[in-house]
Amino acid sequence: MVNNSGLKPQRTSQVPHTLPAFSAQDALVALMVTVSISDETIKTSELVSIERQVNHLPVFSNYDMDAVREVAQTVYKLMEEEDGLDTLFAMVRAALPERLYETAYALACDVAVADARLGQSELRLLEEIREELTIDRLHAAAIERGARARHMLG
Repeated sequence: MVNNSGLKPQRTSQVPHTLPAFSAQDALVALMVTVSISDETIKTSELVSIERQVNHLPVFSNYDMDAVREVAQTVYKLMEEEDGLDTLFAMVRAALPERLYETAYALACDVAVADARLGQSELRLLEEIREELTIDRLHAAAIERGARARHMLG
């Protein structure tokens, strides 16, 4: 089944480590979860940001909110492995069409700034995501500035 955005929401194949392969939407969620846990503290504001994105963005139409928990568990398992981040990036690249790379980076930035502060671990991870998804530096700066503006404290 293909939804309005042309993405297949079901996960059918397997990848190494017996982890389920991601759908494109799963890959977006996985990056958001990874950013959330990058500072070893999952904040409520970050979880709310993930939930809000999944509930409201067109790219997640027809996405089962219950899948977020499964994706999060996969991310947690991966982050326990020595090469887990590399495996995660490989899974994301395999699932995510290039046209959604900037969307993925924007969602990651929104989660990173959801608590109105960025730690070094989040900044490093955003840099790695930018490199893995080959986001142009000027595009990345615009995306980052937009995320800061949306989450600015009054």
